Amino acid sequence: MIRFTNTLSRQLEPFEPSGDVVSMYVCGITPYDESHIGHAMSYIVFDVVKRYLTWRGHKVKHVQNFTDIDDRIIERANRLKITTDELVERFIGLYMDDMHDLNVLDADVYPRATREVPEMIEIIERLIERGYAYPAASQQSEWSDVYYRVGAKSDYGKLSHRTQDSLLAGARVESGEQKENAADFALWKGAKAGEPSWDSPWGKGRPGWHIECSAMSLKYLGEQIDIHGGGEDLVFPHHENEIAQTEAFTGAAPFVRFWLHNAWVKMGEEKMSKSLGNFITIRDGLKKVGGDGLRLWVLTSHYRKPLTFSEDTLDAAKAGAERLRTAARAPGGDGDGGIDLDSFRDRFIAAMDDDINTPQALAVLFDLAKELNRARDEGHGVATAQVLLVELADVLGLRLAHAEQSIEAAPFIDLLIQIRTELRAAKQWQLADRVRDGLAELHVTLEDGPQGTTWKPA
Repeated sequence: MIRFTNTLSRQLEPFEPSGDVVSMYVCGITPYDESHIGHAMSYIVFDVVKRYLTWRGHKVKHVQNFTDIDDRIIERANRLKITTDELVERFIGLYMDDMHDLNVLDADVYPRATREVPEMIEIIERLIERGYAYPAASQQSEWSDVYYRVGAKSDYGKLSHRTQDSLLAGARVESGEQKENAADFALWKGAKAGEPSWDSPWGKGRPGWHIECSAMSLKYLGEQIDIHGGGEDLVFPHHENEIAQTEAFTGAAPFVRFWLHNAWVKMGEEKMSKSLGNFITIRDGLKKVGGDGLRLWVLTSHYRKPLTFSEDTLDAAKAGAERLRTAARAPGGDGDGGIDLDSFRDRFIAAMDDDINTPQALAVLFDLAKELNRARDEGHGVATAQVLLVELADVLGLRLAHAEQSIEAAPFIDLLIQIRTELRAAKQWQLADRVRDGLAELHVTLEDGPQGTTWKPA
């Protein structure tokens, strides 16, 4: 039985989908800059959740938004003297390239906030009708703002486990805001000069951050979803506000059955973030250790524990990924090497069932690789064990697929290496080079050494 730690209850709870398809919403990026390895952590984690649920036989519908209108987007677009659309397209493109290089599976739907504004207006109108929201004149715009009335929802604060009194104590009213209560939050912002805006019953404006995700999850996944994911920094206020406005709109609770939150990546003692400027981009991480190395680095820590960045741990992850590839790709011959493969599969399932315990799951992979290497060194065939290693690694998103293809092609590659060796002995260098180049085109690299020629997937 799969169990997740639910942020709402702070308990480890058994998971069963509410229907035939697991509905999963994950908060996406605000595309105003390159994504960093803190983002990589979150999207790798939820990619693994999705992969594991799928591997266990569940169908998953995965929705992940882009917050493509935001103060930071507007500010940077103005600074670069380009439109917000141009800025957003640039950084969404870079983000998608990063995700593909990390082997993160595509979501089923990538809604963008700017394309869902009518749905947001509909929700806000109903919240006003039901007394959960109110329009207010803005001192910064000729148009009105609209705020959510926090005091109207008695259980506000249930996700972050805060009382309304404590929320009021920490709340403040920004200059120009006309709130009834300092803790009330914006659903709609009256337009300012030079900003993108949409027509609404309250005049020109744009949606607040929180209402965007409510509208998109409701539209694409319905009134109740199984899993909502994101970084732990989103628990309050973003996810708390999502709950409040969505449940007030639908009249149904809970909006989300399982809230899953990953911890953040730290640089020293601080959280890695764009706002602090203390980040390593995903692209730089990929250049240093590759997609499998960066992914394995993330998965060596449980998703709910902070992960501290260091060059040494990144290098160790790169080396670990290479050890797994070596075990999976080396010619082995038919057989399981006398290894109890069922026990490894059972251990892997037990680890992943326990709140997606990827450090323990990785330990199973490395133990299997060690046993596989030992059996092969003793002269046993291990191809069946290699196939299991590739399968379990794939659940974690580690790409040993080339190695799996190489396992099947190993006898043919070995034969071609033997032919090439004979051609070189006969000084038929051109033909020998053609064999080498042909294998290279098939993503097989040859390495000549004192002990002969070995090969590996490119």
